[in-house]
Amino acid sequence: MRTFLAILYVIPFIVFSQTNKKLEPRILNNFKIQIGYQNGYVFATNDFIKGINGENNRINAFQAFTLKFSKQTTGINKWEQLFKYPSYGVGIYLADFHNPEEIGTPIALYGFFNAPFKRWSKLTFNYELGFGATFNWKSFNPITNQYNIAIGAGQSFFIDAGLNLEYRLNKKMDIAAGFSFTHFSNGALKKPNKGINNLGPKISFKYNLKDRPFFIKNNLSSYIGEKEWLISAFGGIKNVIFDNANIDIIEKYEGLNFPVFGVSTVFNKQVSYKSKFGIGMSFSYNGTLDAQVAIENNQLEPVESAFSNKIQISIFPSYELIINKVSLIVQPAFYLFRKKIKNKTPVFYQKIGIKYHFSNNLFAGITLRDYSFHVSDFIEWNIGYRIKWREK
Repeated sequence: MRTFLAILYVIPFIVFSQTNKKLEPRILNNFKIQIGYQNGYVFATNDFIKGINGENNRINAFQAFTLKFSKQTTGINKWEQLFKYPSYGVGIYLADFHNPEEIGTPIALYGFFNAPFKRWSKLTFNYELGFGATFNWKSFNPITNQYNIAIGAGQSFFIDAGLNLEYRLNKKMDIAAGFSFTHFSNGALKKPNKGINNLGPKISFKYNLKDRPFFIKNNLSSYIGEKEWLISAFGGIKNVIFDNANIDIIEKYEGLNFPVFGVSTVFNKQVSYKSKFGIGMSFSYNGTLDAQVAIENNQLEPVESAFSNKIQISIFPSYELIINKVSLIVQPAFYLFRKKIKNKTPVFYQKIGIKYHFSNNLFAGITLRDYSFHVSDFIEWNIGYRIKWREK
């Protein structure tokens, strides 16, 4: 931890000392470096966090350190003005849950987007979204780390969302204070995977590597309504552990991976430059439904079961937040059809995702499907095609 703090302290001075020597001034235009600290609360969403762990203590607090490099937009593109001149970049996040023996010291690498709700002369009120990957977990092991049912793999996804107030201190320095909610999960790629959820206040300092930019202000034309029809295919895997299997404990908790795949279609109406609303349906095959296994040579072998038992049909409203070629997607969904089998997930589930448009028609993305708002079901990797037309 002390080493990381030392790096945070030294890096800005290294960068600043090289500004005029090795970097052309234009390269550093509109870029910032930021260091931050957060201390907050861990939600008790599973037994491990509640205190069923090696220390017999409730894990209720965490602290985190961040180092971020960002670019400030100036309004040269229409979307930059629509979002009131946001910034975006990459960051490193180091978390401490005060239990390194069972949790480790996770490190996340992520991209983020920070945009104002309101901008004044020296003050801005912002929201920030981040998405990335987390490493260095000390994950579940049935022999050496049997209590950690929160994190089943050494890697996980990192999702962060929060609000902050940013104040201009002088020509180079800004201070920001706010809070954020953070979710860690591997999307059921490896069980157990109850996940970890944090909420806490944070403070950070930003340094502008060059003089502050001037914002371009143009009159934007009125939005002309558009509609679109999307069709996409998705696929992924889901890990299942069979607790009743009488085999070696290591083999048991490796579990088996089953395929999940399907097609989805959505009809959207774009109501502004930034927002779309729509309705969609999904037809999916989930190999974990009615999954059965046999034991051969101390290993699990899947047993074929009826294809129809694994079919699910869903309906969902859809919302998209459009940021240039990227869209953030929220889809609360309901199962319309699935076979009556034991241990089903709830009828109501949630999807949150991100997609990128490579062209006007072709896109790809990743979507997390979960239920009860904190339990991951599986990850959908998707690719799709769009047909778009203007309203008359």
